[in-house]
Amino acid sequence: MSRLILSAPVLDAPDPHALADFYRRLLGWTVVQREPDWVKLRPPGGGTGLSFQTEPLYKAPTWPAAEGAQLQMVHLDFEVEDLDAAAKHAEAVGGVLADFQPDDDVRVFLDPVGRPFCLFVREPEAPVE
Repeated sequence: MSRLILSAPVLDAPDPHALADFYRRLLGWTVVQREPDWVKLRPPGGGTGLSFQTEPLYKAPTWPAAEGAQLQMVHLDFEVEDLDAAAKHAEAVGGVLADFQPDDDVRVFLDPVGRPFCLFVREPEAPVE
């Protein structure tokens, strides 16, 4: 089998350029590809990036999920060193703290198109058997 490498999750948005700019400011990543309906970001030094494509029928998911409402298909988790500092930065670049916060050690934000993303501090991981 050929090796598979995750290049970038692709997020739909009515305006992919505006959403990519939000994540560029949030993460400090670089735009490596820009087309009319597509933008791709990469972190410094390479690695898995994020891409954004035009979806004119995009509907923001409901957070938390509710019966009969638009459900989220995916959300992004970002590991941070300082949860409070990262939360302030997320708000400064346009993230909105979600009303519902399920855990004390995670902050759920909504990006400019209403998609949830989480900030968390890594806990030590034990091997799972």
